[in-house]
Amino acid sequence: MAFWQLTLPASADCEDALTNFLWEQGALGVVEEEAPGVPPRLRAFFAESTSSTRLFEAVQDYQASLRSLGFAVESRGTEITPLLDEAWASAWQQSFPAREVGRRLLVLPPWIEPPARADGAERLTVIIEPGRAFGTGHHGTTEGCLVLLEEALVATPGAAALDIGTGTGILAIAALKLGASRVLAIDVDPDAVSATLVNAGRNGCALTARLAEPHEVADHFPLVLANLLTHTHLALAPQYARLVAPGGSLVLGGMLEDEDGRVSRALAGAGFTTRSRLALEGWASLRLEAPRA
Repeated sequence: MAFWQLTLPASADCEDALTNFLWEQGALGVVEEEAPGVPPRLRAFFAESTSSTRLFEAVQDYQASLRSLGFAVESRGTEITPLLDEAWASAWQQSFPAREVGRRLLVLPPWIEPPARADGAERLTVIIEPGRAFGTGHHGTTEGCLVLLEEALVATPGAAALDIGTGTGILAIAALKLGASRVLAIDVDPDAVSATLVNAGRNGCALTARLAEPHEVADHFPLVLANLLTHTHLALAPQYARLVAPGGSLVLGGMLEDEDGRVSRALAGAGFTTRSRLALEGWASLRLEAPRA
């Protein structure tokens, strides 16, 4: 036995909190699993040296604290099991199959060769190494952003793009694959900037990635991308109004299905018009258009 596998139920309103908690407990990898008709769950992997008893107790205590705050957290189904080296590698890799997104994209990890299509059509491959940074294309909010990103670049082909909170760089890389002329990717997490540069290299994409917050960016962009949480979008509304060029597109993700209306209304006050909304797996993504000068 070389690793511990922790499996626990998760819901959309507490998934991010649980994921962050597992990383803080020393997880080597965390996988979000969602499938039609099956309750969502998280799988996390820990080194053999981790005390399984202490870990299990810590998870139960954290679940109880979330329940005390009013979150609907289910503790039944939480379990820890041992994994051998080969089983760990297989379990980790099987959690990230190739995934077709939108009309033109194929998101896959580096260990999978692009599959041949029966119709002979080829998709644009986006190769993403799963890691601590968020964004593999297997989460509803990331997929929604990718679909609306493709839509935005059909409306404004060749647009330069700004990716706020880039994570793994998946949106920035997809934008370049879909025809964006250049991309600036920013994040406040050094791990995210490093992951973005590594993934850009894997995809043969040239982009600029740096540690920065939106207020530190001086330029205007015809396309701005941000896969963040609702409260962050609300706080950044004035920055979005400043950063999106007149008539440009703003693609947002990371909002629960019953929360995106707050973001739409906040941005409508700055002159933005909602052009598209996409809901997947309990998450909503938006494409908005900035007012024209």
